[in-house]
Amino acid sequence: MIRVHPGELDYFKLIKRAKRLDAKSCGKTVRLAVLSDAASQQLVTLLRVLLHDAGIHAEVFEAGFDTIESEVFNPGSELYAFKPDVVVLLHSIGGLKARYYSHPGDKATFADEALARIVALWEGIKSHSGATVLQSNFVAPIERLFGNYDHKVPASLHAQVQTLNHSLAARSRGYPHVLINDVEALASYVGRGAWLDEKLWTLAKSPCALEHLPRLAANITDIVASQLGRGVKCVVLDLDNTVWGGVIGDDGMDGIRLGHLGDGEAFHHFQQFVLELSRRGILLAVCSKNNHDTALRVFREHPEMVLRETDITVFKANWDNKANNIQAIRDALNIGFDAMVFLDDNPFERNLVREMLPDVIVPELPEEPSEYVKCLSELNLFEATSHSALDQQRGELYREEAQRADAKQRFENLDDYLRSLDMKVLLARFDPFNLPRIAQLIQRSNQWNLATRRYTEAQCEAFMLDREGYHPICVSLQDRFGNYGLISVVVLRHEPRKVVIDEYLMSCRVLQRGVEQYTMNQIFAHARARGADEVVGSYVPTAKNAMVKDFYSQLGFEKINEDAGGRVTFRLAVAAYVPRAVQMQALEAPDGSSAGSATQGDGSGATVPSKAPAS
Repeated sequence: MIRVHPGELDYFKLIKRAKRLDAKSCGKTVRLAVLSDAASQQLVTLLRVLLHDAGIHAEVFEAGFDTIESEVFNPGSELYAFKPDVVVLLHSIGGLKARYYSHPGDKATFADEALARIVALWEGIKSHSGATVLQSNFVAPIERLFGNYDHKVPASLHAQVQTLNHSLAARSRGYPHVLINDVEALASYVGRGAWLDEKLWTLAKSPCALEHLPRLAANITDIVASQLGRGVKCVVLDLDNTVWGGVIGDDGMDGIRLGHLGDGEAFHHFQQFVLELSRRGILLAVCSKNNHDTALRVFREHPEMVLRETDITVFKANWDNKANNIQAIRDALNIGFDAMVFLDDNPFERNLVREMLPDVIVPELPEEPSEYVKCLSELNLFEATSHSALDQQRGELYREEAQRADAKQRFENLDDYLRSLDMKVLLARFDPFNLPRIAQLIQRSNQWNLATRRYTEAQCEAFMLDREGYHPICVSLQDRFGNYGLISVVVLRHEPRKVVIDEYLMSCRVLQRGVEQYTMNQIFAHARARGADEVVGSYVPTAKNAMVKDFYSQLGFEKINEDAGGRVTFRLAVAAYVPRAVQMQALEAPDGSSAGSATQGDGSGATVPSKAPAS
């Protein structure tokens, strides 16, 4: 996510910085292909700079002007030789208008025909590449040939563009590898008259005015960053004059401003916005200088509160400095500081957190509370490239984890505690129901991630369908406190006489439960069932996954290679592997069921036998 306000995205300053980029300072690399029927040279330069600012080094293939179809439909094209991770399809309203005006048939069918051409591009890319496609929609034209009556004339240019945009969004839902680059939203925000520069289009085929080109680049950057796992997971809220007006310790329950009317309406609206973030999977935490019971009472008893105690995953109200409290929140949630947004009306507190915790995102909130939502929306902090039903349960999952932590304090040893959890685990092959959640976990997992390959939903679907070449596994876990849901992903690749662990990642929420040992038992059982002689795996170091660098060694694997990039390869003979004892029961999934729909196990509660998942 771009951390500066869009108004600070200066075209000339960014262009000047392009000569001073240092790829070594970036923790990630993306292979980005840009195909457009508009000029893209300046856009590519801006993308390099903004992706670099997001910690991503961009290796870019820029296709020739208006060569989209020749690149996509030619299997031997430079596009596919480049092997992109992401393909940007940037279609301009200028190019669309030219085709509309020259359309020989019934213009009422123009949108349908344009949609068919674009969907064919998606299909073509999917046939030859595992890349994610960022498909632009179209800025509504400023021409209104019928005036307001344009909306009632199906064949009008304005009506056809609206139809096409709606159809693009609807059709993309059936293509997991396609994401919408909402250029129309950017143009609508600044005004289409300001966004479009007709002279610059005529002279240089620029997709928009130069001053707004950084917004377009920033929008693409946000999508790419989210696809690579860079996203906000938690919003940390101050309370006084942020969630409500006034100071609860001084003004009391009756004195704070909160409600549908008057000064309280801005805070009511802000709370509604934050609650919707929670419902889509963003965790909420409180960090306030207040007496704990006094602050908590507002959530429990104030009739105009939209947010309630159950919406808050971690509640820190005390007199410690806020940087320390955010540190404690981060430790409780086990997420990165760069996945946290801190919202506070007080400039002193904002600056303190920026100085002490520079990775935390700290927006400069406006003085007027009614503009809080507008400010956050402009920053586009909550970009997502996937969504699943489990997202809506994330806050509850973390609260259940807090209950587990409390229960753990009552046991003298780890085995007794794990046995008391009554854990039940299910391994299943990837299935269509779980693909969105699988892809999301792959994109978001950073710490317990051995290879950190950011496979897309489309690529996961390909693994699922290739039964001979791959055995992709998703792991679900539940215990007496609740259901963790899908918590681990393993992609096994079949090679002659060996099984290769192509990717292995796990949610940090289930560390030290034995899930990784149980899963490895199953990996070797699967290898044994296939007649493989050995299992091979790799550890690829990143800035965040040092915790798993010794994982293979601890399980008896021998190191066989380390390349210049730090990638370490390990192997272990199938006959030499000793299954690990774990305190959980195996669940059997009915044929065709999802990994989240477990049935009862045998109740043994002891070491789970190494039974190979079905191939």
